[in-house]
Amino acid sequence: MITPGECATIFVNEGEGQTNTVTTILLIDDEKMITAPLVQQLRQSGYRVIVAHDGRTGLEMSQSENPDLVILDVLMPKMDGWEVCKAIRQDNPVPILMLTALGDEIDRILGLELGADDYITKPFSTRELKARIRALLRRVELDRAGQPQKTAEFRVGQIRLNVDTRQAHKGSEPLTLRYKEFELLSLLISRAGDVVSRADLFDKVWGTDWLGDTRTLDVHIRWLREKIEDDPGRPRYIQTVRGIGYRFTAPEEAA
Repeated sequence: MITPGECATIFVNEGEGQTNTVTTILLIDDEKMITAPLVQQLRQSGYRVIVAHDGRTGLEMSQSENPDLVILDVLMPKMDGWEVCKAIRQDNPVPILMLTALGDEIDRILGLELGADDYITKPFSTRELKARIRALLRRVELDRAGQPQKTAEFRVGQIRLNVDTRQAHKGSEPLTLRYKEFELLSLLISRAGDVVSRADLFDKVWGTDWLGDTRTLDVHIRWLREKIEDDPGRPRYIQTVRGIGYRFTAPEEAA
């Protein structure tokens, strides 16, 4: 039996016909009534699950165990989920799925702002959770499989972005971008002048099986504008094409 503050590693019997690669999920949640059945369900689906019942232990395990995905609760002892998410995202692009309270929009927005990739509200069905997990992992697999070779560096107006080093600048000033913000900017600037549809942005950045709130895209676009526009209320780089999506263009071209 797992007690609060302890962690457990569950190895999966892969079964006939499966590969030797086992996906590791780190579950960080202090509620045993949730973690115990959830671990069992994920185990039956073929995942290796490691569990931490407080935020500090979870952060340490994210660094030592190198999980393929993190499921992270918000309210926990020692470190809350927001602190853990921010700390993980400083140097680790691992997909993070946050567990938030039903109807608490502040939790969801803050989690996304700190770098979470998706969220699911409590109470949730195991079927929905598994679908979210598959969607996040599928996106990672596509990234690892290799997209068509990208040009290393893009320049539009004062904005400069290097795909290899994941660095972006406005003029001589570096831009501090969250993981999703960089992915969005990379896609938009690589297709500068063209209209990129909302559906295409979701497919490329969040994955084709995205099940979350579609307002997530608008929130991330707003954050990007706050960082690259002289006047976010009157954007010149990221133009809204009503009913379709967005176009990235140099300010002189948008005038």
